[in-house]
Amino acid sequence: MKLGAYIGVASIALVSAQAAAAQEVEKQQGEKQFEEGVILVTAAKRSESLQDVPVSVAAITGDALAKSKITNLDALTTKVSNLQLNGIQGDNTPIFSLRGVSMADYSLNQSSPVATYFDEVYKGNTALFGVAMYDLERVEVLKGPQGTLYGKNTTGGAINLITRNAELGDTNGYLNAGYGNYDRFDASGAINLPLGDAAALRVAGTFARADGWFENQVPGMPDLAEVREWGLRASLYVEPSDAVRFTLRGATSLQNPHNYGIYATPEAINRPGLTGREIESNVPKRRRIRTHSVSLSAEFDVSDSLTVTSITSYDKGSLSMIEDTDGVAIQLLEIPYDDEAKQFTQDLRLTSDTGGPFDFILGAYYSRERIYNSSNLKIGLDFDLDGSGAVDVNDCLFGFEADPALGLAGIACQFKNEFNQNKSSYAIYTDLKYELSDNLTLRGGLRYTHDKGRQFDFVSNVLDSSDSFIFTLIPSSELSFSTDNLSGKIGLDYKFDSGNMVYVSVSRGYRAPSFNAQAFFDPSELSIADAEKVTAYELGAKTQFANRTVTLNMAAFYYDYSNQQFINVDPVTAAQTLLNIPKSRIYGAEADLSVRANDMLSFRAGIGVLSTKIKRGSVNGIDVAGNKLSNAPGFTANIGVDLTLMDSDAGKISLHPELAYQSSQFFEVINVPRLQQGGYALVNGRIDWESADGRFNASIWGKNLANKFYFSSSVDLLSGFGFDYNHIGGPRTYGVTLGVAF
Repeated sequence: MKLGAYIGVASIALVSAQAAAAQEVEKQQGEKQFEEGVILVTAAKRSESLQDVPVSVAAITGDALAKSKITNLDALTTKVSNLQLNGIQGDNTPIFSLRGVSMADYSLNQSSPVATYFDEVYKGNTALFGVAMYDLERVEVLKGPQGTLYGKNTTGGAINLITRNAELGDTNGYLNAGYGNYDRFDASGAINLPLGDAAALRVAGTFARADGWFENQVPGMPDLAEVREWGLRASLYVEPSDAVRFTLRGATSLQNPHNYGIYATPEAINRPGLTGREIESNVPKRRRIRTHSVSLSAEFDVSDSLTVTSITSYDKGSLSMIEDTDGVAIQLLEIPYDDEAKQFTQDLRLTSDTGGPFDFILGAYYSRERIYNSSNLKIGLDFDLDGSGAVDVNDCLFGFEADPALGLAGIACQFKNEFNQNKSSYAIYTDLKYELSDNLTLRGGLRYTHDKGRQFDFVSNVLDSSDSFIFTLIPSSELSFSTDNLSGKIGLDYKFDSGNMVYVSVSRGYRAPSFNAQAFFDPSELSIADAEKVTAYELGAKTQFANRTVTLNMAAFYYDYSNQQFINVDPVTAAQTLLNIPKSRIYGAEADLSVRANDMLSFRAGIGVLSTKIKRGSVNGIDVAGNKLSNAPGFTANIGVDLTLMDSDAGKISLHPELAYQSSQFFEVINVPRLQQGGYALVNGRIDWESADGRFNASIWGKNLANKFYFSSSVDLLSGFGFDYNHIGGPRTYGVTLGVAF
């Protein structure tokens, strides 16, 4: 399908702005403002109407997220067109793909090209994400390279989570509690406490637990894919004067479920006698993610038109788990992972708001990241190769000494690597806009980034089944890089007298070089992937009609994609190398529509169309030119209806069905047909009741109501281990939630 056809489809389709009706939004000082048809976002580091930002942004209110039971980052894909994920790292540690730009590497030391921000604080490592999807004001998904205002690792875009801040004024809060299938119990709530006239404290928390839905058929072993998590967050807002504002935030969380499960194919060989969501796993250890974070945001109005903003943050997190990689009761392949991350960031910027034709943002940024990472390939640890009647060091040695034609080298052995990784980044950036006329605005910006990285104390050893050292495969090694990058953006937008806008832009995104975390067998596997870059050309329109009851936003784009970082897994040896795919191209389009027909009915929908093609590259000696990129379905759509069935003194009852669809996609760039996930749809919905005074509410909700079975990731291990490694999406879940506001 040609680009013009994509634009035509997007232009006529019914699609969504992801926030159907305008909802209550908070000002910085905590006051509430509501205006029909207006959604405020801070995508451009200013508080602006969504319709005034010449960027493709999906905005979802925190209230909509909570009512839809979206409690982890993974579920955002059902709300945003052209947003997918690879679930290979497990729940709540998603590898996002946005408009076909994805991280084709599952290593825990890597940073995604779709950056995640919590209250303007960049979270570079998945161990820092934690439990975060509660007490949110909104989520903003910025599509396309964000190399000017957001910086490195945003070649695909950025996801902003904005929490509810403490408010001056009244004491208020809420409490929600629910119960669902798989014996799920969850609770969340928040309280806002004024501390005099110039300060306020907000404390919010969440807790959830549920039994595993991946039923373990090994007697005495736990079911997998549990939920065990809690999170706690506090924000202190202080406004000593009209010109000075401080927000101190602190958060901590714990996830401690029995780990996700693996679905091995072909089923007839690897899963005899098992149904779809049954597993035979011999690994009882829990998955543990622990996070701590603190940040201080400060704003100083140095004049009526100039504001200085400072955001300082420190994050600490750890992730530890053992993956039953084979999905069977024997110890064919199991991999423990450990990831510890610490991060410090400082953003300082000067923002103008002159009311005249020219305004600017001028900023400086610094970040420091320290990571410890370890992985361990446990291969055939219950295989008695020498026939001694016990599995010990001799079995591992026997495998290496046997006739190579037997293919026994490495069986009954462990291959454990570990290393430290430090990265630092310095940047200065500008964002400028100049009104050429009452209707035409020129926008642009530049960002200079200097990145340094060091991987040190890298070592890979062979251990026997009892963890005793045998010999070293990769001796203590060190790699480093130092690179400079200049990213930029330039664009024009024209605003009609009606308020509708069209815009065109050219932007450049940059992802910093990366170290290979999957080197085990030979020093040659140690490598640095070159910096990844995307040059994007975008044409868009933001329109509203019928007194702002109809919103239609559209965008078409073309990407020149260079040096995508890619982890290559040899299906025979399991050796893994980090490389670059030199050249790819992406083009497509999106359209988002919301309609508020009347006070009783609103409609929202969204579509995305996408075409990806590798223009130059090879993997395992195979030329992949002409193949599709991974995690890039050609068509995605979502649709939802909000229908009020009753609104009286007895309260309001409303119905909210939702449907999300994506067409077929590959999980790897060789495009192996058996690793292709076909198109599928997910059906969600809920029925809400709210009392006439707004104090009490209840909801009956369900997700994946059709109980669709689908894969969220796949890796080719067939030649070396006899199976393909797959993750599957969650089953049908449902429940009831009760709430009270005060």
